[in-house]
Amino acid sequence: MSVGASAQAAPAGWAGPAPAMAVDHVTKEFGGLVAVDDVSLRVPSRAIVSLIGPNGAGKTTLFNMLTGLYKPTAGRILLGERDISRARPDRITGMGVARTFQNIRLFGAMTALENVLIGRHARMRAGLFGSIFRPPWIAREERDARERARELLTYVGLAPGAVDQLSTQLSYGDQRRVEIARALASDPTMLLLDEPTAGMNPQESAQLTAFMRKLRDDLGLTILLIEHDMRVVMGVSEHVWVLDHGEKIAEGSAAAVRENPRVIEAYLGKQD
Repeated sequence: MSVGASAQAAPAGWAGPAPAMAVDHVTKEFGGLVAVDDVSLRVPSRAIVSLIGPNGAGKTTLFNMLTGLYKPTAGRILLGERDISRARPDRITGMGVARTFQNIRLFGAMTALENVLIGRHARMRAGLFGSIFRPPWIAREERDARERARELLTYVGLAPGAVDQLSTQLSYGDQRRVEIARALASDPTMLLLDEPTAGMNPQESAQLTAFMRKLRDDLGLTILLIEHDMRVVMGVSEHVWVLDHGEKIAEGSAAAVRENPRVIEAYLGKQD
């Protein structure tokens, strides 16, 4: 099915209303290695949900398929009613999916403001023609984009004096703020956060946890995160999926998953 074509409201076996995103029996192979093995997920709209599992479980590989960096070997991925399994990353961004990365990927030679403007380009109309001939509306669009970028940096909590600093001059926590602002600049409906609290102290992690709720409540976002900090997972998640060796081994509420024997075994090893 092509991108933008009509699709089923949800894959077979889904009994509720159409989810924000549906992963339907997705497998990803690299040569002889099966990194993700027949995984199905239903991400509810306007929910905060988590994907957890030991290192090497396939979490980031799955994220990369959701955002178009990898294509599934088998299965399909639906965004609402659109099949995005074969869509390019820029098309998926244009449809409302934004992400951050475990290792912060800001442009070091650019300021915080300029980094956010990069994210805003997904919503700008100027192309090659506009860049060359510079009609009046181009200047208005660029001015509006800069204003929006400054608003987002304020919204994520970056101090006014840091807006025009190079990203490499910012603290780790501020770099995370800029990365989230850049993702928000594309006006997403779904935000994927890959290890958002990595490298943060407990106070910073707690602040980010509260901020995720604010994002969901203020902007109506659906948030899917990969996270190793179980305090964050237990504190913010409305639903949790657990991967191990590429397979989904458990799902449910944070409390139920925490007590699941297969999850305990995956993290701690089988007890004699």
